[in-house]
Amino acid sequence: MTESATQRLSVAPMMDRTDRHCRFLHRLISRQTWLYTEMITAKALLHGDAARLLRHDSSEHPVVLQLGGENPRELAHAARLGQEAGYDEINLNVGCPSDRVQSGAFGAALMARPDHVADCIGAMAAQVGIPVTVKCRIGIDAQNPQETLPRFIDTVAAAPCRTFIIHARKAWLQGLSPKDNRTIPPLDYGLVHEIKRARPDLTIILNGGLRDVPHALDASKGLDGAMIGRAVYQNPWLLADADRLAFGSTAAMPERAHIVEQLIHYAEREVRAGTPLPAITRHAIGLFTGMPGARLWRRILSEEAPRPGAGADVIARAASQVLGQAWAA
Repeated sequence: MTESATQRLSVAPMMDRTDRHCRFLHRLISRQTWLYTEMITAKALLHGDAARLLRHDSSEHPVVLQLGGENPRELAHAARLGQEAGYDEINLNVGCPSDRVQSGAFGAALMARPDHVADCIGAMAAQVGIPVTVKCRIGIDAQNPQETLPRFIDTVAAAPCRTFIIHARKAWLQGLSPKDNRTIPPLDYGLVHEIKRARPDLTIILNGGLRDVPHALDASKGLDGAMIGRAVYQNPWLLADADRLAFGSTAAMPERAHIVEQLIHYAEREVRAGTPLPAITRHAIGLFTGMPGARLWRRILSEEAPRPGAGADVIARAASQVLGQAWAA
């Protein structure tokens, strides 16, 4: 790792975004960035198709399963299923402010119940031999984060939990939509740094408002890592230099042409197995952001991928508009 590198860079778990097809694309671009599933509720794993929900490609590692829930017994069982499925780590969501999550009394609502979060973490940790971590906000609603966040961290750390990914914004459970909760509450990176200085033995990772890898590395100096969300989803190529900048890799940067070639082969396999093409291409819409031909790439994927019978040749045709060469699929 280079002197300026962060200890750990990751792509945030994002609902309806970071499914296995999205993670496969991100792993093509960066070999070392940590990847996360979208949040999967413990109840869904216990009462639904766990094999389908936990499915992931072997290339995705290191990959983390993020769980949602508030029942310690259910979370412990779900964590064990995640370990058995081969995930490298289990993460508990204590930050999502959606109405569905609130109605289940989990996600960001758990910020008001640190003792209960500690019970959940303790139950999960007792069932698995891989790390169990927490992703949280700095606070919710009328809480004073300067007072409540340190107490939350100390309580849950004793569970034990050694790693906290902190989205440096409050979540307003009443009055703001989940989308607005990602942008309107002000960022407080300073408080996250205060937590690390006061608790140097804990692993503290910064999340929230990070625009790209250089910004993430700069904002997280003195911390143990950074997590980037929407910016990477909208422009996956932001990860192209992540291995060098964040992990000190000396390998050559990937080439978009090589990424497209592998994506085509992946789409061929998946479509033959019954996966609709848009389930794959929707994650690649921003792959050529800022390049000549990017608009045509987006248009072809958006218009042609949903057509009945569409196959990987759609990706090849879209790529030829950007890369200036004929592609076959």
